[in-house]
Amino acid sequence: MVDVHLWSGLRSLTGGQQVVAVEAKTTGDLLRELVRAHPQLQAPIDAGVSIAIDGRVIATGLTEPIPEGSEVFLMQRLRGG
Repeated sequence: MVDVHLWSGLRSLTGGQQVVAVEAKTTGDLLRELVRAHPQLQAPIDAGVSIAIDGRVIATGLTEPIPEGSEVFLMQRLRGG
């Protein structure tokens, strides 16, 4: 089980929850399980999100493993120019 910390704009889509627990071993599992548990998260996830695991922003796609006990944050995708 992974506890996923959400940015404040998503909390209204999860009944006010700041942290959501899902069963996930990879970043792809995490996104799928978040949407399964809270279908309203589909649109923000489709718009683009970043996942940070233990302080490291993951940029390698949906196969990055999530070690047990990791600190996980779902964040708005970082964009710059």
